[in-house]
Amino acid sequence: MISNKVLIIGTVWPEPNSTAAGNRMLQIIEQFQLQNWDVVFACAAAESEFMFDLKTINVTTQNIELNNISFDEFITSLNPTIVVYDRYMTEEQFGWRVAENRPNCLRILDTEDLHFLRNIRFENYKKGKNATENTYLKSEIAKREIASIYRCDISLIISETELALLTNSFKINQKILHYLPFLLNKISSKDFNEFPTFENRNHFISIGNFRHEPNWNAVLHLKETIWPLIKKQLPKAEMHVYGSYVTAKATQLHNVAEGFLIKGRAKNAKDEIKKAKVLLAPLRFGAGIKGKLTDAMECGTPSITTSIGAEAMKGNLEWNGAIADNPLDFVNAAVLLYTNEEKWKTAQKNGVEIINSRYNKTVFGKLFIKKIKTIQNDLENHRMANFMGELLHHETLKSTKYMSKWIEEKNKP
Repeated sequence: MISNKVLIIGTVWPEPNSTAAGNRMLQIIEQFQLQNWDVVFACAAAESEFMFDLKTINVTTQNIELNNISFDEFITSLNPTIVVYDRYMTEEQFGWRVAENRPNCLRILDTEDLHFLRNIRFENYKKGKNATENTYLKSEIAKREIASIYRCDISLIISETELALLTNSFKINQKILHYLPFLLNKISSKDFNEFPTFENRNHFISIGNFRHEPNWNAVLHLKETIWPLIKKQLPKAEMHVYGSYVTAKATQLHNVAEGFLIKGRAKNAKDEIKKAKVLLAPLRFGAGIKGKLTDAMECGTPSITTSIGAEAMKGNLEWNGAIADNPLDFVNAAVLLYTNEEKWKTAQKNGVEIINSRYNKTVFGKLFIKKIKTIQNDLENHRMANFMGELLHHETLKSTKYMSKWIEEKNKP
């Protein structure tokens, strides 16, 4: 039986109450710990007051430095059998050091979502254009992120849409990709019966990190276009906007007379979502799958979102409310769901079915661990079949290594 020591190198310290990425990291850690594997989380970022205390779940933490040989000494002493990078940028910074000092450890990249896809969609949104396959293939960020995927033994892909993009447009072998959505608990009949009822809920809610551009854009869209039309039909309703890292420009949107209330960081986001009747997420660009929407389903709260918001989340199942890209359709769907108890209850049941069918952590967790063990048992052949990855580890193509070494020399007193 394989007993692994896992080193996770994070871009930031996990903040599960601030970001979906923070929640996902804790879900992945849980899967490792279910195997009784030791987990160490290392990060070069400054600690924050909102970071999760990993020591409370028996995860060892380590502060590390960028562009510093001290990391080589650290990883040699730790001697991990698995290294996880939480974004491609982290792999660029530390991947070559891991490969040199511990070449036989399994290298896993958690893409979170495809950063190049999110970036391209944002840029094209600003230009009023639709992204094409050529747009993706020409992207500089795509080239960096794809290179990182090739340098790793497994890359975790959170969205079926993104998995299809990587295999169809970029022709990446599925053997080095692994579909891993959010890993969530099943909603039991008892959980369902304990949800607050339609009659005991009030108002609309929106939630998301204000530093995240898709979320900020959605809040502006709510304020300027969607909410005035909803308020006209539902004058007693309020729009409660929660999110971490509230900016000054976000605070300026607060307007009691209009019922548009910037609430800021929620002590417990799910507690607030359970109080609301409907969650609104009018996202106009972005990537991955949306934690706010699975949170709503877990809280029995129907939602209205866009095609981008619901992308790759429901499969062939009915949505937990409505999907609408046109603002008027979005408004009409929100008003109908807010006022029609039968449609609201049906939407709530749809959300439960989506969580239980598509995010079952027991099912997907077992497949994840099985993938790891299968590759570990035949790592040499797995890497030989990934020639592009081996090529990118060749000395002549290690640009990130030599840039890091140059910075390290430059920083010396």
